[in-house]
Amino acid sequence: MDERDRHEAGMTVRRQVLGDAHVDRAVADTDDLTADFQDLITRYAWGEIWTRPGLDRPTRSCVTLAVLAALGHHEELGMHVRAALRNGLTPAQVGEVLLQVAVYAGVPAANRAFAVAREILRQETG
Repeated sequence: MDERDRHEAGMTVRRQVLGDAHVDRAVADTDDLTADFQDLITRYAWGEIWTRPGLDRPTRSCVTLAVLAALGHHEELGMHVRAALRNGLTPAQVGEVLLQVAVYAGVPAANRAFAVAREILRQETG
């Protein structure tokens, strides 16, 4: 697969996982400074990693939620809570992932992650 094919595949998966509205905003906000970064994440994160057959999308969402929560990347965590729902995770499964974070990354990390997830889940599921 060449770079163009990876970009196209990445954009397809990115839209399926994050939703058109999010991707459209990211594309619209791209400028000379961020163009290479947007291309990088589209080709590699989405076109190389998220398209691999070794893990299904719900599992990739679980891993992503855990890592983002453990590292304290709350804005990205919120975006990926939405993506996890789109990938078929239930709110209860999101909670299970965050409980796992509490044990392995610490209660403070999980506490903040639960707050982020709760807000997103309220918005998304009512």
